[in-house]
Amino acid sequence: MAMMRYAEALNAALREEMTADPDVFLFGEDIGRYGGVFKVTRGLLEEFGETRVRDTPISEQAMTAMAVTAAMTGTRPVLEIMYADFIPLTLDALINQASIYNYVWDGQVRMPMVLRTQGGGGAGAGAQHSKALDSMLAHIPGIKVVAPATPADAKGMLKAAIRDPQPVIFLEHKLLYNMRGEVPDDVEVPLGRAVTRREGTDVSIFATSKMVHEALGAADLLDRDGVSAEVVDLRSLRPLDLGAIVASVRKTHHAVVVNEGWQFCGYTAELAATIMDHAFDELDAPVRRVALPDMPIPYSEPLELAMLPSARSIRAAVLETVK
Repeated sequence: MAMMRYAEALNAALREEMTADPDVFLFGEDIGRYGGVFKVTRGLLEEFGETRVRDTPISEQAMTAMAVTAAMTGTRPVLEIMYADFIPLTLDALINQASIYNYVWDGQVRMPMVLRTQGGGGAGAGAQHSKALDSMLAHIPGIKVVAPATPADAKGMLKAAIRDPQPVIFLEHKLLYNMRGEVPDDVEVPLGRAVTRREGTDVSIFATSKMVHEALGAADLLDRDGVSAEVVDLRSLRPLDLGAIVASVRKTHHAVVVNEGWQFCGYTAELAATIMDHAFDELDAPVRRVALPDMPIPYSEPLELAMLPSARSIRAAVLETVK
């Protein structure tokens, strides 16, 4: 067991998997000499060399197509896309290649590739460097999408993603990189498994990534209101742990779903519909959604913080739901 920052936990996962499997290699913009814009890959170039830690030109479309080809030939590429805002440049390779080849080739082609990227607001990075495009990515069948909220899960889920035979998009949040937590030495977290971060009896709050911590903050506030909130960290956006979702709603009979993406056609809409489809008879009130309003993220810090989901806005949604 070691105390690590979230970024250090990711670095440890990459180092361990590269040491264990010579087919694992990294590439992306500024990941080598610079160590990554958030220093997740610091020191790996010096340890593993330029063949396995490669700096690339600025072409997300080309890089993703390279990852697809490398995975098809039997290696395990881990591609870093510097900001989630640049993910639209990768979509042809993701939608028309990575996600379908196992299907169209009847299982003869495996696609063990990981695409790491970070997103989310709160850092004053403006409209082009602050997006959470979870729903866009989770919409694609054939690709797993995960978003760890703690250093231990960051390490354990990245190791599981690298070992997975199919493509995994690994979503990180820029405001979590400096978060510290205990990380077991041999941690591996299976993809598609949710975890309850806080037990409760009156309402279930479902979230991923940084929104888990906002939900936990909301649960603390709700204690003062006499409301017992259960916080479920989904961890995996696709595949969903449907059993954990239904079990929590069956216990509390109220649900609030939280995501940092936009509300219209967003991930909260899918979560709400899933709960209605599978646990409607357990609900005592409609599912409440907490997400971004349908507007670009402003550069102004007060305006940005006002539009982002927060502990206070989650608390307000819970009170509307249970009372």
